[in-house]
Amino acid sequence: MRMVPHPLAIRASLLAAVAAAFLVGGCNVGPKYHTPTTQVPAAYKEVTPESAKDIANWKAAQPSDEVIRGDWWEIFNDPELSALEGEVNVSNQSIASAAASYLAARAMVKQARSQFYPTVTTTPSITGERQSSTLTEFNESGVGGTGKNATGAYADYSLPFDATWVPDLWGKIRNTVNSSAVGAQASAADLANTKLSMQAEVAEDYFQLRSQDALKQLLDATVQAYQQSLDLTKALYETGIDSDEPVAQAETQLETTQAQATNVGILRSQYEHAIATLVGQPASTFSIPMKALSATPPPIPFGVPSELLERRPDIAASERLVAQANAQIGIARAAYFPTLTLSASGGFQSSSIIDWFTWPSRFWSVGPSLAETIFDAGLRKATVEQYRAQYDETVANYRQTVLSAFQQVEDNLAALRILSKEIEQQVVAINSAQRYLNIAMDRYKLGIDPYLNVISAQTSLLSNQQTLVNLQQQQITASVQLVEALGGGWTRAQLPSPGQ
Repeated sequence: MRMVPHPLAIRASLLAAVAAAFLVGGCNVGPKYHTPTTQVPAAYKEVTPESAKDIANWKAAQPSDEVIRGDWWEIFNDPELSALEGEVNVSNQSIASAAASYLAARAMVKQARSQFYPTVTTTPSITGERQSSTLTEFNESGVGGTGKNATGAYADYSLPFDATWVPDLWGKIRNTVNSSAVGAQASAADLANTKLSMQAEVAEDYFQLRSQDALKQLLDATVQAYQQSLDLTKALYETGIDSDEPVAQAETQLETTQAQATNVGILRSQYEHAIATLVGQPASTFSIPMKALSATPPPIPFGVPSELLERRPDIAASERLVAQANAQIGIARAAYFPTLTLSASGGFQSSSIIDWFTWPSRFWSVGPSLAETIFDAGLRKATVEQYRAQYDETVANYRQTVLSAFQQVEDNLAALRILSKEIEQQVVAINSAQRYLNIAMDRYKLGIDPYLNVISAQTSLLSNQQTLVNLQQQQITASVQLVEALGGGWTRAQLPSPGQ
């Protein structure tokens, strides 16, 4: 005779299994995470007492109120730029895409956390069925089965509830949650980096556009000066003092410069269209009034190299990906250990709707089950090796990101230092070119030298003036790029915590 376990004994065994699960639940077979080490220089190479004399817009990040703030573009003191940056934060589609990606990453954390809890399902059903009257087990009196009528038809009313729970014995769920959480942090850092990139791109395009306006202003002024020179050659020609050759030369130079002034409109329009796209507006309905570049590079607090690791969102994102890869190793290792599943089901079932919810119609079952892979031909080992290699890959990417960050800071510090000195030299060259033009013009008026000397002097002056405009544009752009390389006003403290 088979002995049926008493329900109390079943429940006791179930409670023992649950208790064992909680006792072992503290195990985590994944490796402990440590932030990868990387080389951090003690100081920036381009910042020396000697180089500081060549540039006025370098500033150490002390005291703390001199560090770059969130709205970093305000240091340029340009209201039009600030207005554009405000539109970027709201309407830029790349930022909107990164924000949606971050929200999706947060949702994945919630999905992973749901595995900590049991899953409860129900599948209520009402089934009508008629059996064949030719079955040998069916008799004409209709007593061949409970609830069957004389025709062999009956109904089944069922309301089952099923509960399943897999305790986190080896840390698989915890590592999954951790992987999703640090992945969400990486996504948040990516969002911050996208914002910074778009903001910097708007600033760069804006100053490029203003530089084109400055170049157009210069060429327009030069056209007026060349027109005066042409009028002079015509007057001398008409009075018989000079020939028609200087007139032709002056006309050629004037028309060439007019063409250059017209050509500036192409690049300016392209920068304007690029800004429209960045601020989320159609290029056809967007315009920026002309105004020559007037902003000068502001003092930029660059701090010390060690602070860069906490201020660059791309570095933070890369480091969080390392932590995520580390958690994936723990998930893969958990596959070596058995999986305990606690299941329970119960409900009401009857062939009569009247008796459906009565106490005798109840049913239930409960019990644990254990699953373990005995042979997989090296699948689990290969999976762990895969995630270890991916972890090493993320470490290398992180270190490369740090190296690139230091390079970008040094590049822009060097650019600012050299451009500052070059602009001073260029101003001296313009003064010399202006003096050369004045002498050449006086000698031409006196009939000592031909007009070709005047044209040579005018060409030299315009070339040097154009070079100065380009150097000033490079300098202000390098300032924007330095702010971007320093991480803008972002800090690692702005990352959401795993709990958030």
